[in-house]
Parts: sequence; C-alpha cells; structure tokens
Amino acid sequence: MAKGGGERGALLPVSADDGKGNGGGGGAGEDAALFKGSAMTRRGAVAALSYMACSVLLVMFNKAALSSYNFPCANVITLLQMVCSTCLLYVLRRLKIISFTNIDPSVPSDALFFVPFRILLRTTPLSLAYLLYMLASMESVRGVNVPMYTTLRRTTVVFTMTMEYFLAKQKHTPPIIGSVALIVFGAFVAGARDLSFDARGYAIVFVANITTAVYLATINRIGKSSGLNSFGLMWCNGLVCGPSVLFLTYIQGDLKRAMEFPYLYSPGFQAVLLFSCILAFLLNYTIFWNTTLNSALTQSMCGNLKDFFTVGIGWVLFGGLPFDLLNVIGQGLGFLGSGLYAYCKIKGK
Repeated sequence: MAKGGGERGALLPVSADDGKGNGGGGGAGEDAALFKGSAMTRRGAVAALSYMACSVLLVMFNKAALSSYNFPCANVITLLQMVCSTCLLYVLRRLKIISFTNIDPSVPSDALFFVPFRILLRTTPLSLAYLLYMLASMESVRGVNVPMYTTLRRTTVVFTMTMEYFLAKQKHTPPIIGSVALIVFGAFVAGARDLSFDARGYAIVFVANITTAVYLATINRIGKSSGLNSFGLMWCNGLVCGPSVLFLTYIQGDLKRAMEFPYLYSPGFQAVLLFSCILAFLLNYTIFWNTTLNSALTQSMCGNLKDFFTVGIGWVLFGGLPFDLLNVIGQGLGFLGSGLYAYCKIKGK
C-alpha cells in the first residue's frame, strides 16, 4: 500500500485527506463519488458501514457485561477500554505501523508523547467531551432495554444538528430537517407506552445524547484543525482521559468492587470484556474516520441506520420489551427517516 512518491504511508486510512493527492493522479478512483452525482465518496461509505458494524457489536457486548453478568462497575469497563486502546496505539506507533499525524510514520517524532504538548492542549476540549460521552454512554446501556435504548438514542440527531449550527454555523436543507423530524417523532411513538419504565434510565440516555452531540461536533471542529489524524486524536483522548477515569473509579470504590466481582475470572466474562475493549478501539477509530470524511450529522444518522440490527439482535438476546404495535410503528418511522436522510446524502441534496 505504498504511495505514489515511494514513501511509506500508514497502513490504515486515518483522515479525510488520506489518499487525496498521493502523487500524480494515483488514488483518485479510491476517493471517487459513490456513483455519479453522489455527495458521499466510496471511502465515506466504507467508513460509515464500518462504524455501524462496530457499534452494533459493542452495544451487545456492553449489555452482556452490565446486564447478563450484572457487572456493577460501568466506569471500570470504560477504563479498561481506554487503557487497551492507548496501549495498542503506543505499540503500533512505536513499531511505525501508524502515524498520529499526516506525516509518514517512519519519520521519527521528537515529542515526548509522539505529539507536541501544544497540540495536546489544543485537543483537551475534545478529550473532555469524549470523557463525558464515554461515561454517559456506558451508564445509559444499563437501565434501559436494548430496543428502547436505541429508540431514545435516535434523538441524538437533533442535538447534533443544534451543536453543528452553533459551533460551525452549518445549516441543513428542508429534506434533511424533515428526515430528522420523522426520526424524533418515531422515537416518541415507539416509547409512548414505555415512558414509565425507568425515569432515571431515560434521563441518563438523554444526557448521553447531549454528550454525544457535543463530542461529534467537537471532532468536526477541532479534529480537522489540529493536524492529527484519527489515531492521533484517539491517542490524545487516552492520555487526557485515562488518568481522570482511573481517579474516578478509585474514589468511587469501583476498582475494589470489580476485584470482588464473583465472575471476574469466568472465561465467558473475560471474553466479553476482551471483545468489548477491541470493539471500543475500532468504534472510536471509525467514529473519527466517518466524522472527518463525512460530517457529524452523517455520523449520527449512521447511528440510526445501524439501530435496525441493534434492535433486532437486542430483542432476541436480551428481551425486556414485549411486542407492541405502537412500538413497531415508531421503530418503522425512525428507520424511514434514517433512510430518507441517507437517500438525500447520497443524491447530494
């Protein structure tokens, strides 16, 4: 996967600029439109599909750990995911397989943490947004069944649209706004008979929606101006957020409770944690990749499209919500709105 000028490039796609201008005209087809007139490139479509696959699987493994095994410490899982992600990034960067910037990974870095300290400070708002997003998202899975979790999470698009407007002054066309309105209406219809299920669980999901919107909008604003690629942003998040989560889990006594957990040495539980950590790394990578290639709103809409599979698999594996026609209608409206957005995006409207 060498680049046109003979330099050795990163082995994985890492940013919106990766592959554009690889010397001569090589690689132009890789970033071509999905088809004639499309507003989404092939690489953008691959990024979106990769994100959706990782997201569905991660929700299932997190739900298994927190609900099926009744693991009491969601923050410990978040900490494990951060530690594994940071260690993996360190090894890959040390072996010069990846780079944290858009520079050839074989070029040595004289920075202590592979990135200049001023860049680390510049990405601090993104890291703090990521910390809130991780903590709220992990806790929100616990108190709500999977179908209703995905239904409520669909309202994230409204918050994302609002954050994009205030942070980037980005406006959207009437078809896009209409598709978002249809998604939100579907979410309320689906949850109409479940609103008394768990007020605290619902509140945490909406907090997670707000933090997700802030995080995605921050990626779009800071990520592209920092000079870091997807791996670099993940690395800075780990350096800033890891110590904070470790301190939080220690103060709350989560580490002690985790060590006393009866299934801690169960092979099944350990396999769930391992896959959760691997998928968290892949999910964070695909979130950065998808958001920088496409947009924060596209990232949110991808989250809605993958809910079709999350709802189906979650209903089968975890249950928690009896069949109800109103719920099915609401789910259908949400998927219809997501499909309308995808159509408008692909058509370039």
